[in-house]
Amino acid sequence: MLPVGLQLYSVRDDMEKDFNGTLKKVKEMGYEAVEFAGLFGRSAQEVKDAVESAGLIPLSAHVPFVEMMADPEGTMKTYSQIGCKYIVIPYLTEEYRPGCDKFQEVIDGARMLGEMANKYGMKLLYHNHDFEFAKLDGKYALDVLYDTIPADLLQTEIDTCWVNVAGEDPAAYVRKYTDRAPVVHLKDFFKSGQVSKMYELIGIEDEDESQKEEGIFEFRPLGHGLQDVPSLLKASEDAHASWVIVEQDMPSMDKTPMESVKMSIDYLNTIK
Repeated sequence: MLPVGLQLYSVRDDMEKDFNGTLKKVKEMGYEAVEFAGLFGRSAQEVKDAVESAGLIPLSAHVPFVEMMADPEGTMKTYSQIGCKYIVIPYLTEEYRPGCDKFQEVIDGARMLGEMANKYGMKLLYHNHDFEFAKLDGKYALDVLYDTIPADLLQTEIDTCWVNVAGEDPAAYVRKYTDRAPVVHLKDFFKSGQVSKMYELIGIEDEDESQKEEGIFEFRPLGHGLQDVPSLLKASEDAHASWVIVEQDMPSMDKTPMESVKMSIDYLNTIK
């Protein structure tokens, strides 16, 4: 099986309370690398030292697009000093999404950021949700992004949960980007009925109170939801990925975030 890392957004409250101790617990669970989602006020050197002390690899980091654009060189310098191999555009706020005026800024900005990442010895990745599966001139916006920007400037971090939610086969989508998908996000979920406010589960408010929720959507530990995880692992290997990353945006099943990510790595260890 491919080596497994953890997206630290999954345990963000624990990181806030005990940065060093949480990293050590993540390593003890069996994770080999981490992907950052914020540095909790620490310097690059402090983060590097903490990760090294825990015995983890600082593989990658999710950094908001607007933050990267505000200081491209400073951002790349910081994460290269930590030792990250990849830096990732994690999410687009509504005005930057496909079909909105600023989506072209994302395409132009990603090209520039990819060049800057290369300068600092990293690769820029894009992490999808489901809104990139809106069509622009008959083609998914996600594909437009990768068709427009060359692979040496932008590679992909397929989030398999959101591909599935968008109605596509996540394993097929990983294979579609063979040799361009060095890191794949493994995320499980349960969904039943019509759900419109899924982003509230990742901390993003939906102000439209007219939307009545009739269905259920929750993130789950791997092996406890609807995803065919073995097929995702096989697809990741077929696509020549280097890593898979576990992510669970919110806990469920009456488990804490730390219990949830432990369940995920324990499940992965049962797959031969």
